[in-house]
Amino acid sequence: MDRAIIAGIDNGHENFEYKMSELAALAKAATISPELTITQKLDKPVSASYFGSGKLIELKNAAEAKEANDLIVNDELTPTQLRNIEDETGLTVIDRTVLILEIFARRAHTREAKLQVQIASLQYRLPRLRTSSLNRFDQQTAGSSGGGFTSRGAGETQMELNRRTIQNQITHLRHQLKEVEQEEQTKRKARDSSGIKTVALVGYTNAGKSTTMNGLLRLTGEAKEKQVFEKNMLFATLDTSVRKVQFDDNKEILLSDTVGFVSSLPHQLVEAFKTTLAEAAQADLLVQVIDVSDPHAKEMVKTTEKTLREIGVTGIPMIYAFNKADMEPQLRYPEIAGDQITYSARDDDSLKLLIKMVKDKLFADFMTKTYLIPFDQGRYLEQLNSNSSVLKTDYTADGTVITAEVSPTTASILQKFENS
Repeated sequence: MDRAIIAGIDNGHENFEYKMSELAALAKAATISPELTITQKLDKPVSASYFGSGKLIELKNAAEAKEANDLIVNDELTPTQLRNIEDETGLTVIDRTVLILEIFARRAHTREAKLQVQIASLQYRLPRLRTSSLNRFDQQTAGSSGGGFTSRGAGETQMELNRRTIQNQITHLRHQLKEVEQEEQTKRKARDSSGIKTVALVGYTNAGKSTTMNGLLRLTGEAKEKQVFEKNMLFATLDTSVRKVQFDDNKEILLSDTVGFVSSLPHQLVEAFKTTLAEAAQADLLVQVIDVSDPHAKEMVKTTEKTLREIGVTGIPMIYAFNKADMEPQLRYPEIAGDQITYSARDDDSLKLLIKMVKDKLFADFMTKTYLIPFDQGRYLEQLNSNSSVLKTDYTADGTVITAEVSPTTASILQKFENS
């Protein structure tokens, strides 16, 4: 595993320590060992070198002492800053944006996610063609789309050729992404036309969204192969997964597990998130999963809601689901307070209470109706038995009298059979 020094400028922002600890966690997610954290108090970074000259010497000496080859910086650096820090320290400099892009590149599995990451990587690379630090992650972040364009000694003509090449690659990748997006939109329209309510799990990376989804799938009897990947690491998955969930009373939802958020998300990836999180943007209900055991839980909620606003996800009802309560002995769970639930995704009673909360929010417009279905209209009876919660069934000479809890759509279809 590569070794790195973690470094950043402390400008007095209240979330600085939180972002630095998060940076170390991101390094581990990229299989880099954070050996030491070094900070410098400055109102703003030095324009040419980010850190002051004395701090650069300290960073170089610390790296030698810790046998570290990498320097991970808690900001997106300018091309000049990258070049000057490398020249002064002799280290491979990885800024926050490159680190997140690297993790995304490793985690992307679907064609859509891979295209999004490649585009974001090339956009970051474009103004930085002279910096050698990008060689660190060329193979992973760019795939076949631009590796080897970071030769520092290249002449101006070659630089312009490289720039045009990257711009052409971005255009080509965007065309491919548009085709994939159109395919996804077609699938989404088909799901929307079904009239099934949709729920999207959102939240900070590693808060327990995938564990929650798998627990709900297991509890509702879904096959194990429908479960999604889960692991205790940042950005364990980037790909949105959608599963149909049917409850005991025949109510159904489409449940999606979305990519997690992180503070200071690189602007190159914000646009990519808009597509990745289209399921959340069109959901009937959002469940924001929050790691209640994390001391920075409040900041994580702010980060999630800020990112949702940035990608245009607004005005959708939300449940605040405080997960991992089993890791906090002083907390009682499961417990509901208004639109909040304290729970553990590994506890069946917690998941059952979450299901009740979701159903109460989603199906509040359902109504109890009694119908007299003639024997020659059996298809409507079959529809009721399959899609509604049947409360009572009686048989008469005129047909089947059935009382059921139905959606507004079903109530409209069966209005002519209402038995008052």
